[in-house]
Amino acid sequence: MQCGNPECGLALKPCQNSTQFAACNMAIAADETNQVQCRYCRLNRLLPDLSISACLEQWKRLEAAKHRTLAAMEAAGFSLLNLPSSVAPLSFEFKDDVNGPVVTGHLMGCITIHLKEADSVFREVNRVEFGEPQRTLIGHFRHELGHYYWDALVAPSRLKDFRRLFGNESNQAYNVAIQNYYNSDPPADWSSRFVSAYASMHPWEDFAETFGLYLDLCAVLATEEHFSDDYSNSSNFASMLQRYRDIGVRVNELNRDMGLQDLVPEVLNDTIADKLGFVHSLRN
Repeated sequence: MQCGNPECGLALKPCQNSTQFAACNMAIAADETNQVQCRYCRLNRLLPDLSISACLEQWKRLEAAKHRTLAAMEAAGFSLLNLPSSVAPLSFEFKDDVNGPVVTGHLMGCITIHLKEADSVFREVNRVEFGEPQRTLIGHFRHELGHYYWDALVAPSRLKDFRRLFGNESNQAYNVAIQNYYNSDPPADWSSRFVSAYASMHPWEDFAETFGLYLDLCAVLATEEHFSDDYSNSSNFASMLQRYRDIGVRVNELNRDMGLQDLVPEVLNDTIADKLGFVHSLRN
């Protein structure tokens, strides 16, 4: 097995999760004799019982979404390397609720995903109940990675800039903010200040939702670039945002023609643009 570029001559071997479960599309350098899994699969800290066919299929869907998210995220400029030494290494846990309720979320570098999110019916019910148009597997990963990169890139040195745009995260206890959000309606004007109603809960959630939208933007632009001769691969944020707006208008109308959800449901006004610009400035 050789690298996708034959000229490099690098010998590769498939990831163990590819040969054993058909759940990975990455490879490892053949001379890495001490490794059997690719660098993305090695981030997994806990997996469900893969001898259960339903668990296996759900995990494979989640793993595919994780791989796509991480690859696009790194291409957008958010490396998993060169992070502050004080930041916990990124890891993932995929859990079912056999041993009790599971909450999807992030804590000290570990992203936990409820296995049931890979069930399209479960996910759709929750999408409608909680009013989350972007509740997808990839959307979950992008949001939780926002929490991870807040710890890694914002907390150490960018708090002043963050608080100017998103508010002071220390003004309200997070558990109180959650209770307030689910016990009352979001602000009537939330769409003029936040990328989603959920973002209005707390500055941490505002950042995570905005980070997820920024990764949406980068992924869509990269795909458009791949299939089009008309767009230039500009890293200028204003140009990127305008391209994303243009694509959103066109694709939203195409989706509406088919009765599908909008690709870009967010209102990308100046306030949201400033928040997205802040995320853009964090690329490492």
